[in-house]
Amino acid sequence: MSIELTTKSLKQDRQELADESRAVFIWSISVWLTVMNTTMFNVALPSVLVDFSLSKAAASWIVSGYSIAFAISTITYSRLSDFIPLRRLINIGITIFGIASVIGFLAGSYEWLLTARLLQAAGAGAVPALGMVMASRYIPVTRRGKAMSMIASAASLGFGLGPIIGGVITEYLGWSYLFVVTGLILLLLPFYQNLFPAEKAQKGRFDAVGAILTAVGVTSLLLFLSTFYYSLLIFGFAVLWSLRKHIQRMERPFIQPELLRNRPYVMLLIIGFSAFFTHFSLLFLMPIMLQELFGKDPSIIGMIIFPGAILSAAAAQWIGRLIDRFGNKQIIRSGHCLLGFSTVVFAVLSGFSPYVTLFGYIFTSVGFSALTSSLANEISRILPEKQIGAGMGMVQLIQFFGGAFGVAIVAFLMLWLKGVSPEAVYRNLYSGLTGLLVVSFVIFALYLRKRT
Repeated sequence: MSIELTTKSLKQDRQELADESRAVFIWSISVWLTVMNTTMFNVALPSVLVDFSLSKAAASWIVSGYSIAFAISTITYSRLSDFIPLRRLINIGITIFGIASVIGFLAGSYEWLLTARLLQAAGAGAVPALGMVMASRYIPVTRRGKAMSMIASAASLGFGLGPIIGGVITEYLGWSYLFVVTGLILLLLPFYQNLFPAEKAQKGRFDAVGAILTAVGVTSLLLFLSTFYYSLLIFGFAVLWSLRKHIQRMERPFIQPELLRNRPYVMLLIIGFSAFFTHFSLLFLMPIMLQELFGKDPSIIGMIIFPGAILSAAAAQWIGRLIDRFGNKQIIRSGHCLLGFSTVVFAVLSGFSPYVTLFGYIFTSVGFSALTSSLANEISRILPEKQIGAGMGMVQLIQFFGGAFGVAIVAFLMLWLKGVSPEAVYRNLYSGLTGLLVVSFVIFALYLRKRT
């Protein structure tokens, strides 16, 4: 089954934004709010655990479930942007996000909270997905690095302010009031009316079956990690096998096979997966560790995480200039080194003092910002223009699946290591993340060899 759409779609002749600076600025604010929505709830997780008497595995679904829905929605919006005007899509996404914020504010149970988070993700996915399409489609290569770093800077600011705002609100008002902050994104709707060039009418088909199979297959595998029901594991692999057969039959499938046959592109996807796996795992682990080992309140946890993320936001502008000056490859290499150094610091020293977390996360957030900004810019350069929409959507899909898998696997390992001392548990988990980054760096070395 596919859905036929007759709407306005951009022809591939080069067009530019009427007001590029304004468009990037408005989009950056949207990214800031949607990213802050993630980090605010990471800080609130210990309080949600207590309020609903949840296990860590169940609480992890507030994060990983959000990431799954976010990942599916990002590639969905990217694929729909081939047919539907960007303005209409971003309006739909922000409206869904706003309605979900109202539901979350009123949520009185874990089930309603999880529902609100999933709906928020379904709307929020429009922001990064269409932002990448906007930058790749409308902004010349010579200025694209600066635009992407501006958006990355907003994401870093969200990561930075999220823990502070989330911690203060959770401690003094309660976690439900976090939804009031995220609902402010509705105020941006009027600003999106005239950001994009006119688009021409064109027919197209959206592969709804492929989208459903992708979501069901990956969700089943993640559910297996929290339930250990092998029937879910078998079902998940069966669904993904069906997806493989399905995309081979479709003319324009949800996941395009030609992208997966592009080996350099796939290598960069794996690197992005590893970066998000690492960062989301750390964001999940740090608040729980700071409360469990050091008894810190949500507001203090936010203050500990804040400096690193705000420094990353300030550095993002310099990262953009460095990308445009030295190229993506050098910044990707540096991002790996910074992330790897931070996980080593966490593995060796985090059990001694809560302020080691403050120090280590400075390198985490700057390294993550550098790596993801340069990675997105590199991917936008190696893909043919006709594959930009689908290709950037796939990037978002794989990256946020990486985040979801990271949280789910970390939660599973914490349960599996239940009899081990907390200090040893966190040390082992951080060491595992270091190993993942080493593998990612090796893949990048192979990518460089293949591209030379």
